[in-house]
Amino acid sequence: METRKKVTISTLKNKKNKGEKAVFITAYDFPAATFANKAGVDMILVGDSGAMCLLGYQTTNEVSMDEMIMMTNAVIRGNKHAFVVGDMPFLSYQISNEIAVSNAGRFIKSGCDAIKLEGGVRMVERVRAITDSGIAVMGHIGLTPQNMAQMGGYKIQGKDIASFNALVEDAKALEKAGAFSILLEGVTNEVAEIVKNSVSIPCYGIGAGVKLDGQLIIMHDILGTFVGEIRPKFIKVFDNIGDKITEAISQYATEVRNATFPAEEHFYPISDEALSMIKKTLG
Repeated sequence: METRKKVTISTLKNKKNKGEKAVFITAYDFPAATFANKAGVDMILVGDSGAMCLLGYQTTNEVSMDEMIMMTNAVIRGNKHAFVVGDMPFLSYQISNEIAVSNAGRFIKSGCDAIKLEGGVRMVERVRAITDSGIAVMGHIGLTPQNMAQMGGYKIQGKDIASFNALVEDAKALEKAGAFSILLEGVTNEVAEIVKNSVSIPCYGIGAGVKLDGQLIIMHDILGTFVGEIRPKFIKVFDNIGDKITEAISQYATEVRNATFPAEEHFYPISDEALSMIKKTLG
């Protein structure tokens, strides 16, 4: 078997230059990271979406830095080759440059290769401060879940001239501030391509069409294991593992109640001699 090399920023830039798509997926724990590596993904995002997918919160804004670091540590233990990006949670970077750098550093100390934060022009100062500290930054523009209240809900971006101009301005500002890549979320296919072409750094998409340098998807969405009401249009369920899990647990419950599990093949053996001696002690 060919030994895979660790994916780096140089790897990702080379893929863009060659026109090769990067495969980007979320993971929040050791098994997920292990499976993603076996599948040969290029990048893993320890996303704040773990708030909803793994921890059961109603929004991404409820997850803490400590919880993000807990998930990150688990992913790093399972990772071998993928480029790992830590997702900066709400209020972990917005308050000040000092807080932003400190929290970004926690992800790097945990083993991440880079961090991601939401916002374009308005976050330039934070991006520059973090990159100046020696930490790689992925920008995130378009539909930014941490700002849902300001955006008036889950609204697709790039559908009018004002939204388009803002996206291009954000992308250029992030590149100038030192971001090594950009994630576009919830952007129209055609506009996402124009935004990508307005900068030289890799641009990845989640719900932003097919023209970008790679795709991010939430693992729970493609496996059908997300327990919640949100079902974005861009999601494709590749295998409904959720139903299979429910069926397996239901079968287990039935066999326990019928006393057909555990069966004899699941018992640990004991010799007749030892069992006889034990029974003699019972009088």
